[in-house]
Amino acid sequence: MKLASLRDGTRDGQLVVVTDDLSRYTPAGAVAGTLQAALDNWAAAEPGLADLADRLLLGQIEGMEFDEEACLSPLPRAYQWADGSAYVNHVQLVRQARGAVLPESFWTDPLMYQGGSDSFIGPREAIPLVNEAWGLDFEAEVAVVTDDVPMGVSEEAAAGHIKLIMLVNDVSLRGLIPGELGKGFGFFQSKPSSSFSPVAVTPDALGEAWDGGKITLPMRVDYNGEIFGRPRCDVDMTFEFPRLIAHAARTRPLAAGTVIGSGTVSNRDVDGGAGRPVKEGGVGYSCIAEIRMIETIADGKPSTPFMRIGDRVRIEMRDDKDNSIFGAIDQTAVQYVRNRSE
Repeated sequence: MKLASLRDGTRDGQLVVVTDDLSRYTPAGAVAGTLQAALDNWAAAEPGLADLADRLLLGQIEGMEFDEEACLSPLPRAYQWADGSAYVNHVQLVRQARGAVLPESFWTDPLMYQGGSDSFIGPREAIPLVNEAWGLDFEAEVAVVTDDVPMGVSEEAAAGHIKLIMLVNDVSLRGLIPGELGKGFGFFQSKPSSSFSPVAVTPDALGEAWDGGKITLPMRVDYNGEIFGRPRCDVDMTFEFPRLIAHAARTRPLAAGTVIGSGTVSNRDVDGGAGRPVKEGGVGYSCIAEIRMIETIADGKPSTPFMRIGDRVRIEMRDDKDNSIFGAIDQTAVQYVRNRSE
């Protein structure tokens, strides 16, 4: 089952059920008006949503043409957005580039930060940038959405709380990160609004591509019309989603609609090296920072610039028949101009 939130003039959009091929949709208002409303009572809402999906597939509901451009993020705002760093290779490269040793605990205890969840960007909306010197970067990730998760949940039980899966562009301002982390209090200004794929899918909709804890497919990242990354989501994922959920819920319950991110999808090279661009036979990268770190390790300084006004990123995932699963996040960086009324 695939779900989306269409733009309708409200903050949370109109919940719709979408066909597997992303061609048609039908409103879900008879079951739940918004995705958050459905998640708040998922046990009751899921059968009704699944029935709509079945009837739409069988042609019992004609449906309407689905347009990804009309989508908000599936949850335009959420009660909780916590992003992990499941691909430790990415963290290792960050530290290696600045000559720091990776603590052994990073391989056994997940990193996680609590991000801003009150204003997610739509998957086809522009990324507003005030100052290019802030170092705008994209980060292609996978995220899961949970129902209510009890505090202290076990890793085994956490798997059952995964209700939906999405793609993420975790927008980052790299130039602001060092100063914020240097204060010892974590990210805030350096992590502006993120964006999510046009549709969220239930785990069963992924079939064999979902193994209960991770997606076994490549992430597709194109930058300014060229292939930038094709890393596999099931390779080098040190912490799978049940572990990340259990980590987040260690000292607090998680409310229905909590979004947990994987962190930047990152693969080492086949020979164990740091990774190569796709044009050099590697799988490339899911963010600009990673190629800059590799350039720094090799040459002493980075040569690839961060995003500039007009630059465009496309993040997508396709199944083994080359069908888009989640739709595409497709965004261009634009100059932010403050409205005088703000």
